Amino acid sequence: MGVLEGIKNPSDIKKLKIDELKVLADELRESIINTTRKNGGHLSSNLGIVETTVALYHVFDFPKDKLIFDVGHQCYAHKILSGRYDRFDSIRLSGGISGFPSMEESVYDAFGTGHAGTSMSAGLGYCIARDKLGDDYAVINVVGDGSIVNGLNLEAVSMSNSKPKNYLVILNDNGMSISKNVNGFYRHLTKTTTKRGYVGGKRVLKKIFGNSFITKGLVGVRNFFKRIVSGNNYFEDHGFKYVGVVDGNNLKELIKILPRIKQMLKEKAVILHVKTTKGKGLCVAEEHADVYHGVSANHTTESGDFALSLGEKLVSLIEKDKKIVAITAGMKIGTGLNLVEQKYKSNFFDAGIAEGFAVINAAGMAAGGLKPVVAVYSTFLQRGYDQIVHDVCAQNLPVVFCMDRAGFVGNDGRTHQGVFDLSYLLHVPNLTVFAPSTTVELMDMLEFALQKNSPVAIRYPKNSTTKRPLVSIKDSIWEKVSDGDDICILAVGPKMLDIALECAKVMPITVINARCVKPLCEKTLDESKDKLIITLEENSVIGGFGSLVSGYYAKNGISAKVVNLGVKDKFIEHGSIDEQLKENGLTVENIFSVINAHKGIK
Repeated sequence: MGVLEGIKNPSDIKKLKIDELKVLADELRESIINTTRKNGGHLSSNLGIVETTVALYHVFDFPKDKLIFDVGHQCYAHKILSGRYDRFDSIRLSGGISGFPSMEESVYDAFGTGHAGTSMSAGLGYCIARDKLGDDYAVINVVGDGSIVNGLNLEAVSMSNSKPKNYLVILNDNGMSISKNVNGFYRHLTKTTTKRGYVGGKRVLKKIFGNSFITKGLVGVRNFFKRIVSGNNYFEDHGFKYVGVVDGNNLKELIKILPRIKQMLKEKAVILHVKTTKGKGLCVAEEHADVYHGVSANHTTESGDFALSLGEKLVSLIEKDKKIVAITAGMKIGTGLNLVEQKYKSNFFDAGIAEGFAVINAAGMAAGGLKPVVAVYSTFLQRGYDQIVHDVCAQNLPVVFCMDRAGFVGNDGRTHQGVFDLSYLLHVPNLTVFAPSTTVELMDMLEFALQKNSPVAIRYPKNSTTKRPLVSIKDSIWEKVSDGDDICILAVGPKMLDIALECAKVMPITVINARCVKPLCEKTLDESKDKLIITLEENSVIGGFGSLVSGYYAKNGISAKVVNLGVKDKFIEHGSIDEQLKENGLTVENIFSVINAHKGIK
């Protein structure tokens, strides 16, 4: 029996010797590799944090102590060690455990973290609650994959020049976010080295001289030289004791230093800077950590065809117009912008995990005469909402937003579903919103958007499911794909259009590719007012495309029969996309149920 199988309770980890802990780390890594090969998931980030997680469990007392990951996709070893080993093979599957920390799932998950940058604000909140209520526990943030540079984390650091005791931030420095970190602040951190002798220096001086003026004087001298040597006083100026840099994949070193840090926490908050290797233990993931950040089953890593089409089209457009620039937020490969970087590096900008900055940076570029295209995943653009409203649209600046992974994204779970973008974009003045059903439509819309001289958002899923001849958006904002009698389906996006066309194979139904979500095609709506109109969208049914259609008829006093089908008013848990479609009634069978109900057929 392996060491991992013998762990019945996290307290068992404390009994293990260093050689056994190393075996445990190897077995955890093997389990992560095997499970992600079957289920997909976040691979390289989890392989790199194994030893640090084991050491934390060896030294601290979970769940009494609170462990918060930032970003949450580093949590696989934690999930296994916290009593979920027997369910780990169900991770990301419908009915199985989540790929991110979930407070509903386990008391060991102190805070749900799907997006980056949230942990330090939450951790400080925990400390305030603990101290107010007179509780006694440590709060530990593991901040990795470049999320330390996210604005929320930097705000948490700078909110006060004093920090609560019993608060530990572990900076998991692997040089990566999803893609390689290029942020200047992050580069400064990675160059920082602190001599190991400094860590125990104060303790040694106290032992020799006691709490005398000699100790205080020597500690002052030590700190003076430490600042000169390290050049890193940013965290210490904001109330942290800075310790680093430590090898986060060296269990012996971690087990030696963490108990000393645990003692330090009684006097002051600590930032422990650890260096880890993203993808450690799997050669291909170490060599290509960005590509293997997230994988599908069998460790496949291909980008979606929409992303590839976006990248290729931008390259061809930049070749003709050097004013066009491409901006992303730490995800150049997933959005296809790596193709732009390879061909036109000076026209490519990576903001790191800082979507709000990326949006307002694009607004400044547009105000200065450039033509910026901001490409991020739908779920992450939510984080730049205020900048979209006030800095881009209120000033009517020509920024193009390309939102990949729109709609259901399957196993990534509730924090990553792209099912809110239409609801938070459609009510913003000056903004045109497109939803291509094919990659050819995407490229046509991008070219049109860059000529429009006003804000445009284009949302699309990872992959297209159909190919059809192009009817340019310049010629018609909506496209009639099928003609029918008394039923009209308005479909947004490729999957919805495919479902509508499946229905049209059974009975004569008018199917409209509603590829321009805002503005609506009022001519088509007026022509369809006497039909049963069914709207289909991979977006919240509240405030989405269907709401806009219903609102149009209500505003004009037209008594039309409209049924809105979309995402129900609840968060979408992890599972397959087909399961998510079925759960939300976005199926051929449910559409026919709606049709039959309106016809009075039981």
